Amino acid sequence: MAKPNMNIDLNAWFEDAQEQFRGLNPNEPGQWPILPKLLSFIVAGLVIVALGWFALLSSQDDQLQAERDKEPRLKEEYRSKVAQAVNLGELRKQRIQVEEYVKQLEKQLPGKAEMDALLSDINQAGLGRGLEFDLFRPGQVTVKDYYAELPISIRVTGRYHDIGAFTADIANLSRIVTLHNLVIAGVNAKDQGQQGNLYMEATARTYRYLDQSELDAMRAEKAKKKGEKK
Repeated sequence: MAKPNMNIDLNAWFEDAQEQFRGLNPNEPGQWPILPKLLSFIVAGLVIVALGWFALLSSQDDQLQAERDKEPRLKEEYRSKVAQAVNLGELRKQRIQVEEYVKQLEKQLPGKAEMDALLSDINQAGLGRGLEFDLFRPGQVTVKDYYAELPISIRVTGRYHDIGAFTADIANLSRIVTLHNLVIAGVNAKDQGQQGNLYMEATARTYRYLDQSELDAMRAEKAKKKGEKK
């Protein structure tokens, strides 16, 4: 039995392939022979795949860089939280100490009903030192977030050491009273009839805590203003 002839004329095949690529009209690719069409499809496919691949890599690279940029901030947050966790027990103790300190300060603030007694204590502190009150005028109450402030305009006349003792008595009151805008000067001896007298002008500020009705009214006012802004 005779074997089939498997020899292929490669020269003829290459010449045929080259012939198909000669004289191609780029404006009419539909009329190209099979080999140029096939090669064009393969090249176009490779270009599309390459562009898509680079576009995907670019997007992934941007995301990777964004995550890398987050790394220092996340590390800092981690260190901060670790430090807080390590010192949690100490921080809780400090919070308790602060709360106790605040409670002690609140006890030094009189309530609304105690303000008259406090004003009387300030007046008695001056009279007890032999001072003469030329002016003792409470001003307008200013309401803050958690307390109310009452300014008192005062002017007292007396000797230097008595005025100094009076200011010390004010500082030692059980309630918080502060002195502001102090002015100390000599008085006209002819008007006073005494030698060596001074006068002191100042604004004494005392503070009281807000009662529950005042807190509720203040919260309602804030809520009303917030609603009006919306």
